[in-house]
Amino acid sequence: MAEIDLEQEKKEILAAYRGLLRSAVHAKKDPETKRRIRKAFDVAMDAHKNDRRKSGEPYIFHPLAVARICAEEIGLGATSIVCALLHDTVEDTDLSISDIEKMFGKKEAQIIDGLTKISGVVDYSVSLQAENFRKILLTLSDDVRVILIKLADRLHNMRTIDSMRRDKQLKIASETLYLYAPLAHRLGLHAIKSELEDLSLKCKEPETFEEIRSKLKKNEEVRKRFIRKFSSPIKKALEEKGIKFEIKGRPKSIFSIWNKMIKKEVPFEEVYDLFAIRIIIEADDQDEKALCWQVYSVVTDFYSPNIDRLRDWVSVPKANGYESLHTTVMSPTGKWVEVQIRTRRMDEIAEKGFAAHWKYKEGGEKSQFDIWINQIRELLENHEDNAVDFLDDFKLNLYAEEIFVFTPEGDMKSLPNGSSALDFAFAVHTQIGEKCLGAKVNSKLVPLSYKLKSGDQVEILTSQKQRPKEDWMNYVITHRAKSKIKNLLNNEKREIANEGKTILEKEFKRLKIAYENISLRELQKYYKVRSLLDLYFKVAKGEINLSHLKGFEVRKGILRPKQTIRKRVTSYIVPRKTAAKEANDPNHALLIGDNMEKLDYTLSKCCNPIPGDEVFGFVTINDGIKIHKTNCSNATQLMSNYAYRIIKARWIDDQNIAFLAGIKIHGIDDMGIVNNITQIISNELNVNMRSISFESDDGIFEGKVKLYVHDTDHLNDLIDKLKNVDGVTKVERVDE
Repeated sequence: MAEIDLEQEKKEILAAYRGLLRSAVHAKKDPETKRRIRKAFDVAMDAHKNDRRKSGEPYIFHPLAVARICAEEIGLGATSIVCALLHDTVEDTDLSISDIEKMFGKKEAQIIDGLTKISGVVDYSVSLQAENFRKILLTLSDDVRVILIKLADRLHNMRTIDSMRRDKQLKIASETLYLYAPLAHRLGLHAIKSELEDLSLKCKEPETFEEIRSKLKKNEEVRKRFIRKFSSPIKKALEEKGIKFEIKGRPKSIFSIWNKMIKKEVPFEEVYDLFAIRIIIEADDQDEKALCWQVYSVVTDFYSPNIDRLRDWVSVPKANGYESLHTTVMSPTGKWVEVQIRTRRMDEIAEKGFAAHWKYKEGGEKSQFDIWINQIRELLENHEDNAVDFLDDFKLNLYAEEIFVFTPEGDMKSLPNGSSALDFAFAVHTQIGEKCLGAKVNSKLVPLSYKLKSGDQVEILTSQKQRPKEDWMNYVITHRAKSKIKNLLNNEKREIANEGKTILEKEFKRLKIAYENISLRELQKYYKVRSLLDLYFKVAKGEINLSHLKGFEVRKGILRPKQTIRKRVTSYIVPRKTAAKEANDPNHALLIGDNMEKLDYTLSKCCNPIPGDEVFGFVTINDGIKIHKTNCSNATQLMSNYAYRIIKARWIDDQNIAFLAGIKIHGIDDMGIVNNITQIISNELNVNMRSISFESDDGIFEGKVKLYVHDTDHLNDLIDKLKNVDGVTKVERVDE
């Protein structure tokens, strides 16, 4: 082990502290602010003096980096900087919240208390669970600075994730994509959201990340020359009009390029909005809208706009405060270019989100953001979903684009794009939603499921006799409406379930079975119901046949199923403490390949892993252990919400076992091409096929082949050979 140079470390710590002070704008002007930050630094330095990070560096570098992100990249003030410096002291050292309050004040103590409550589940030893995510969201409704500092903390942890073990990296990256990036997006922190996504992709799919990054770098000079030439006439025209402005090239993030490639099934070269510019203008508040549209007019004088791609968030800002005018225009070389037009104030809000919005907000003005925070508070306090369902619904609304509709009185409501008339009813008031019969949109009668559009005027029709129905869940997309409908349906369900409970108690009494939780849990497992409420409800409705109780054994008054009833999976449900211990043991892993018959595990059909893929095991309730690829579409949610049911897995080299994989082939339809493809698969490489289908349309074909291969090397060899067939333009692996 290399000897530590303590003197050099002290110099580096002092340099990091001075860098923080340079970032703290208020500290330069106000000696008292500088003194407070220095005091927090000294306290943190003393508290962490014996602590080191996994990388081996002194721990104090972490709070210093988090504080600098708060100041420099989010634009937070002195209170947040002090709290960022101290954010791990109560969790990891002998300092208490009362100590913090005595030294720094009540507000600082409250923020650090909020950080401490969620800090224990954000470190690297345990992956976040859905209930703990809910704790984080609760802090958002108390003081938004708690979550802003936590985002800064997560960003620095992602920047330094290389020092962690691989399995922990994957869990942390999954959590980041699952909640932190969407939260940063909703808080208006575009730059942080993009970096969190890029770092997560780099961790989860390093080869894909590097491939896109190298292609971007290779094309960088070409893009710069193109943007200079494209911007030239716009610059000249704006200067002639006396408008003060700045034009920047706006590179698309690696994650967003990858996301578009996956969603649209196109290669890197066909992601058309790689070319983008941002025009930032200097304007007084009263002239902002007019100047933005004037610049839009200049741009479209030179280049033809795509009318369908015009987005006006200047007239109606997004709920997170974002304001900008977006258009996409055609360049003389046939490339689409996205142009964003905004003022300096709008740009600061776009980059620093809520912190900048706070700065510019006029006294007494209630913004869309404040309304959103209040909605979060109400949802979190009242929800009765299980935590995973709650989070999935909530996360959908974090990314949703917005529409703007009007009440009969002319009041405007913002809703996620795709919202129905029933979503609108619950947005107005729970009681209106509960009694909603239908709606009138622009004076025309429409059903509850009607999808609203921006500009619609909506009148809700109600009846005191109306009651919520199960199929209402199919009509709504907002978390508020889903949560309220579930609560209302559950209240009704409880009344019926009480009857079922009475029936079950009588049957237990008749069979001399003690009415205890252990017996009820056995019934839950046997009848495959999610909760006792569901069990009682199904009993009351006659959907459960209680005569099956005769097939159970009663030992000392406790219900026990006979051995034949038990599922094999029960022996593989890993207790949380055991799972945590095994997750930290690098040698403990499920070996895949030689024990398919002995162990109750299967290869997941959602991603069809094969040897060579990086994989993990997931312990299911009824189906044993499922093996998933780490980049499977379901991996992020599983690793984020069920860490204690994740087990390590690795392949054993066995060329005698074949695994099912799928490939998709695109090309130009020509006589004999299908025969050439099948010859290579069957004859040259001796690969067995399970299914093959080809479809041709207007001279272009797409083929799907399911075949058996030994590992990823075998599959990649096949793909490379097929790419060399005349007429084949693209070959890719598919998971389905």
